Amino acid sequence: MSTEHPGIARFRTELARRGGRGEVVVLPDAVHTAALAAEALGCEVGAIANSLLFDAGGSPVLVLTSGAHRVDVRALAERIGVERLARAGADFVREHTGQVIGGVSPLAHPAPVPTYLDEWLARHEVVWAAAGHPAAVFSTSFEELREMTGAGVVDVESPPA
Repeated sequence: MSTEHPGIARFRTELARRGGRGEVVVLPDAVHTAALAAEALGCEVGAIANSLLFDAGGSPVLVLTSGAHRVDVRALAERIGVERLARAGADFVREHTGQVIGGVSPLAHPAPVPTYLDEWLARHEVVWAAAGHPAAVFSTSFEELREMTGAGVVDVESPPA
């Protein structure tokens, strides 16, 4: 009998179904920021793909951004063609992803969620993203992540002044 969290188990199943080859790692509970995750994994903070779910007028939008970046929501909304993006609340996140804030994976949602990848993640040979639980991550590559999610590639930062 498995004692693995159901969110991680669902993620593993979906990762395998989509042909993902990454390793799932469960980190200590104290690792709750990109910087702490990078330290625990021995990688640059920029290789951590933070999962940010936004509310675009009632529709979810998932952005996987480099842990080294802050998202400029106004610029991003314009780039992806939506009127406005607002940070999603806990209930909205759970409804659209089946997961909790801090553990939203790019896969295993109840229904497809439009997804975008920060172009800077392509600079890293190995990218780490959430695996369905706040303490779980998995290794992947930018291209594999893009292929598995059908994500668009976008610049998430502010335009130059």
